[in-house]
Amino acid sequence: MSIRQLDPAQLEQLRRLDSCSIANAIETFDVRLRNRGFTDSSVHCVFDDLPPMVGYAVTARVRTSEPPMEGHGYYYRLDWLEHVLSFPAPRILILEDMDQHPGLGSLIGDVHANILHAMGCVGVVTNGAVRNLPEVRALAFQMFAGNVTVSHAFSHIFDFGKPVEVGRMQVQPGDLIHGDIHGVQTIPFEIVGKIPAVAREMKEEEQQIIQLCQAPDFSFAKLRTEVSALGQKRKEIQR
Repeated sequence: MSIRQLDPAQLEQLRRLDSCSIANAIETFDVRLRNRGFTDSSVHCVFDDLPPMVGYAVTARVRTSEPPMEGHGYYYRLDWLEHVLSFPAPRILILEDMDQHPGLGSLIGDVHANILHAMGCVGVVTNGAVRNLPEVRALAFQMFAGNVTVSHAFSHIFDFGKPVEVGRMQVQPGDLIHGDIHGVQTIPFEIVGKIPAVAREMKEEEQQIIQLCQAPDFSFAKLRTEVSALGQKRKEIQR
């Protein structure tokens, strides 16, 4: 599979940005609807003190609630882990729990976090469950999940390498993923090179308004003047 890759410097630029700044920048390009491309509140950041993560999506689907027709558990397959290695690093596992009520059991705990970490993954995003938080936290391996659970139940990967949807975020294999304390989003490749500069510029504009609001001589008239000036600047840029 041919996956578009960024050079290390581009990845590092994105890693230094918070997800809200990246989302703001993406909105200015009108490449997708503003209610698309990011996780909703059903998926939350597990380790909110870790820095932003950036990587390429490796997709898989899991079920955890139903037992197999025979035996006490499902046969553990290794082919999905081989598939992980077919993508460039840094990798992020996007794991869709397909149960009617996701999150009963967890595939991702201390063992799989260590396996994925050793294989160049920096995190996992799932609408299902995770567990073994202290051990995973020690790896600085980020997790975004719908919930935490005590058991893996009957967790098993049943397919991989296909489009998935996690927290209303649709992901294609190889998509560029960014996540931090606020949530997770995809970054369109066609604008990725422009994102850092636009994000920094918008951050500077926000700081101007914040500084004005915190100034002892704040007035609504000054706020209106500042907002009008920024609005005019944006119109000129968009021409």
